[in-house]
Amino acid sequence: MMRFGRWHRPEPYRDTSRKRAAFHRKQRLEREALPLFADDIAATQHGADEEMARRTIWWDEYERDRRDQRAAWWRKGRARLFTLPDALRARVREIWRTCPYPADPASFADFLHQIAVGKLDPDRPPWVFHQERSARITRDPSSFHDAFRQIGKRKIAGGPNRAESDERLFCGNLGSGILFLNERVHPIDRNAGFHAASDHRLRDSHLRHADHRVEIEVRGQCSDADVALIEQLAQAAETRPVTVQRIIPVTIAGGARP
Repeated sequence: MMRFGRWHRPEPYRDTSRKRAAFHRKQRLEREALPLFADDIAATQHGADEEMARRTIWWDEYERDRRDQRAAWWRKGRARLFTLPDALRARVREIWRTCPYPADPASFADFLHQIAVGKLDPDRPPWVFHQERSARITRDPSSFHDAFRQIGKRKIAGGPNRAESDERLFCGNLGSGILFLNERVHPIDRNAGFHAASDHRLRDSHLRHADHRVEIEVRGQCSDADVALIEQLAQAAETRPVTVQRIIPVTIAGGARP
């Protein structure tokens, strides 16, 4: 059953004293707007009885056109509804019965449009309270990739005659809060760099050489035990030496962090 607002029963146009007074005022303002032509304007104006008769005929046509237009909107909206997959159509009909939108075809059309463009999630409508989802926590992970997932990657320039290297960003939660990990590959000799000829691009295989190490920086609420666990997991997935260090934000005057 579709929720819809019933259209009011058609009624004839009501001739009232207020409508007649408003009509007389309108004609008076038309004459006063051009006082030099007031007599000419008055000669073209018709009486209130004629105006009320004209509105009576116009009102019936107006009401009929509005009903026809509203029905056409409903048919168009229902046709769009039935183009949806069965499961989604059933869900859309279910939440339409409880949504706060007015039960008119314009609101129904906007309702379907919001779902189509992804602004309204049928499984989590905004007018229904949803309990906060708990954070994804990996306790006692068996591997590095079980605990952390890669969320970014960028190239770091190496300078003259030095090839670019990758910096990867990971995130995860071991139970104390979300952690962000920056992973970089460095030569074991800090004064060395990734040297490459101008016509040769550094490949990942070069980064597996024994003369390179993996350095991981950890940001977030992280205990010493978490740091040790991260290093253990990272080293188990690497053939190169791995070092992990916790980056502690520096607090400056006024309590602000840079």
